[in-house]
Amino acid sequence: MTDESYRVEEDSLGEIQVPADAYWGAQTQRAVENFPISGITFGRRFIRALGIVKKAAAKANRDLGLIEAETADAVVTAADEVIAGEHDDQFPVDVFQTGSGTSSNMNANEVIANRAAEIAGAEIGDRVVHPNDHVNYGQSSNDVIPTAMHVSAMEAVRKDLLPALDTLREAFAEKEAEFDDVVKTGRTHLQDATPVRLGQEFGSYRVQTEKGLARVEEGSERLRELALGGTATGTGLNTHEEFPERAAEYISEETGIEFRPADSHFEAQAAHDAMGEISGALRTVAGSLNKAANDLRLLASGPRNGLGELDGPENQPGSSIMPGKINPVVAEAVNQVHTQVVGNDAAVAQGSARGELDLNLYKPVLAHNVLQSVALLADASEIFAERFVRRLTADRDRCAEQVERSMALATALNPQIGYDAAAEIAKAALKEGKTVREVAIERGYLDEDEADDVLDPAAMTERGILGRD
Repeated sequence: MTDESYRVEEDSLGEIQVPADAYWGAQTQRAVENFPISGITFGRRFIRALGIVKKAAAKANRDLGLIEAETADAVVTAADEVIAGEHDDQFPVDVFQTGSGTSSNMNANEVIANRAAEIAGAEIGDRVVHPNDHVNYGQSSNDVIPTAMHVSAMEAVRKDLLPALDTLREAFAEKEAEFDDVVKTGRTHLQDATPVRLGQEFGSYRVQTEKGLARVEEGSERLRELALGGTATGTGLNTHEEFPERAAEYISEETGIEFRPADSHFEAQAAHDAMGEISGALRTVAGSLNKAANDLRLLASGPRNGLGELDGPENQPGSSIMPGKINPVVAEAVNQVHTQVVGNDAAVAQGSARGELDLNLYKPVLAHNVLQSVALLADASEIFAERFVRRLTADRDRCAEQVERSMALATALNPQIGYDAAAEIAKAALKEGKTVREVAIERGYLDEDEADDVLDPAAMTERGILGRD
């Protein structure tokens, strides 16, 4: 580096060169040099949450007379800029870092302190606003990072994922109504089964999505508890007794989401079961989307030699060698999102169950994986709804043809002629290339009118015994 390209900053370990135009300081620079591991840094949601925590802490400490109003106000202004995303490029620390997330906490402290110093008319690095004594007053990385984890995850769930899942729910509901009169062959074990309506199948996906919405809402409830105020080990050393409640109120005000101090600050820092809980809910939702995507790919398989009961959207050419081929690319992307979310959940399950004694040391990887899962599911749900589900059409002729040829229609004969005779008819129909209806009439089990009544595929899609008054 040339003299103009860096400045010298100092921490408890001594001096270190920092890029001249960087708002971060010595501790962030050490983390950048110590952890060149993945190239993955925290995204918008987490950086925003760090800004929210620092703003709330500054306001609470100002109210309590612990930080001078002028200094606190400069910190609040700088934190507002972080919240708004104006300094995202100033957060270069790798996700894979110290397990407490101290590097990311100090990154926020240094960026906000230096920007606040500028706002106060000083120079970057002057420390007229101190990263520890002012921005981090009454806090520890051990309570700041889990607080940011909960705030970022809750905001991501409430503002990104739940609306996206609701969009998907609406798309399934629309198709449920549109396809309600389409009778088709049901399938169990990938073999012909009794008839269902295509709308009933889409109703299943709608209900799965509704239950997924409820699971995510319920699973995120424990995220409302904030560790802030526990400082190093949960005891609250070096913080005011009113600080946790005041800071939580300011965080709630900033986000529009109700947060509260943790029931136990010791639990909130030593364990992260709430992150494991929401991750499990996300994994379940991903499985629901995967189930629907797989089913719809199968139903739209073809176009001539597959099931072909649905016609899929033509989103893009499907092959670099086979002209005219169209693949269910959006559904395949949903399948891959499921795989990633399951992998993320495995990491969260491991991390949330680890960490010795008074501090869980997997905070950064827990935050990253949960936030990535939320983002993937939110985007995948929107795209799945808009670019696949809403563009599906039913091949009504194909559905009618297949259901009429189904061997499973013989099931409706059980109450009339018994299981054994019905099985004989089904086997004969398969062997002779005829329909169940044709064989049943030919062998004298039913006349034409009785066949119309008993072997009506549409009537078979509702509960009841056909041919009985």
